[in-house]
Amino acid sequence: MNAHAPAGAGVMDLNTTFVELSYFAAAVLFILGLKLLSDPRTARRGMFLAEFGMLAAIVGTLLHHEVITYQWILVGLFIGTAAGVFIAWWTPMTAMPQRTALSHAFGAAAVALVGVAEYYTYDGHAGLGTVKMTAIGFECMLGGLTFTGSMMAFGKLQGVLPGAPITYKGQNFANLTILLGLVGSVLYLILVPSAPHALFYVMVAFSLAFGVLLVMPIGAADMPVVIALLNSYAGLAGSATGFALDNKILIIAGALDGASGLILSILMCKAMNRSITNVLFGAFGKAPEASGPVDQVKGTIRSLPPDEAAAMLVGAERVVVVPGYGMAVSQAQHVVKELSDLLGERGVDVKFAIHPVAGRMPGHMNVLLAEAGVPYDKLCDMEQINDEFRNTDVAVVIGANDVVNPAARNNKASPIYGMPILNVDAARSVLVLKRSMAPGFAGIENELFYASNCMMVFGDARKTVQEFVNAAKKVSQAA
Repeated sequence: MNAHAPAGAGVMDLNTTFVELSYFAAAVLFILGLKLLSDPRTARRGMFLAEFGMLAAIVGTLLHHEVITYQWILVGLFIGTAAGVFIAWWTPMTAMPQRTALSHAFGAAAVALVGVAEYYTYDGHAGLGTVKMTAIGFECMLGGLTFTGSMMAFGKLQGVLPGAPITYKGQNFANLTILLGLVGSVLYLILVPSAPHALFYVMVAFSLAFGVLLVMPIGAADMPVVIALLNSYAGLAGSATGFALDNKILIIAGALDGASGLILSILMCKAMNRSITNVLFGAFGKAPEASGPVDQVKGTIRSLPPDEAAAMLVGAERVVVVPGYGMAVSQAQHVVKELSDLLGERGVDVKFAIHPVAGRMPGHMNVLLAEAGVPYDKLCDMEQINDEFRNTDVAVVIGANDVVNPAARNNKASPIYGMPILNVDAARSVLVLKRSMAPGFAGIENELFYASNCMMVFGDARKTVQEFVNAAKKVSQAA
């Protein structure tokens, strides 16, 4: 060692090396975890890798030489751990969309608070410099709007706020005014070192207000896109925090989160026949307008009692189950799994068709069915299953609506025309489980319900499927 090196320099270098290695390991684990999450069969392993990556990042951060005392860190660690265990233990799988929205809100709030603390500590632009002021400006802007936007999404999904779009006269003008004030204040703070400190806090207030206004006009049925988009905002805010704090792992993790969220938003928009431009500007609160007068659906709706529907299922060779939000609301996933097993024992080939936007968040149906124990190889996405419907004896639609409406293919005047759907109407017979004839988010009648091969089974999905199970057991016992 150099004789002129200060005391403790070797320890400092070793500590810095360990921190950098921890961050590198965390980045690798995050990337591998994200890759494995792309397939249901490897998603669980991907989650574990991402968890270990986060542990490595936390350990590396705690050993950073700038950490002077652990007193308040340990307090926060205890409170956060207790809250996380409590939420994970008590949150039902059907409420995972709300849980995800809360996660985005908490993460975004933490990011915004870090930005406020940095600005206050270094006395604004004068102490931070242009580069860090830019990072903090974007950090607080994205963090603030993501926090309130995610809380609004949570409220709509939980039923605390109306699920329908909330609109008022002059809404676009108000949104644009707040957005211009937000962006303008951020740019002024960056470009003018002598900007008053009060403007920074006005900017934070603008960001919080814009988050509310952004999500307010969005219906609960559009929450898959909202959640994916807010996930992207939260990631970008975290990456900006990394630049503000000169923390490499935050930059990497935030960039991964932001990019994956944006890609997911685009995929969700494509699945819902929406424009990503509309999403980015918060103009996706209502369904697209029809291009012309929508023709009245003609035909006769036929209903079937559960015991006759069960007889159809038991006598089938191939059955495809199409889950939707109605399955999640009634918490029918476990009894659906029981029905699948019972039919499988009788030699019936049962598969599950998953539409990209079925439910209230991306992968909602996959999560519910996996939690119920449905094998991953039975979960088929739209591209995999659509060609198989023509060879399917019975398709069972549980609480889905617009994602199976043939109007998306057949009626150019329909507001959902062009939206990719599951080709349920191609099956030999279709059983639709619904509480009532209420339309889906698009507010139009479903042509499928009037098809000659479709029969409605009205009632709560869980109770109806349980009646299927009971009737199927009787048939099995009689045989």
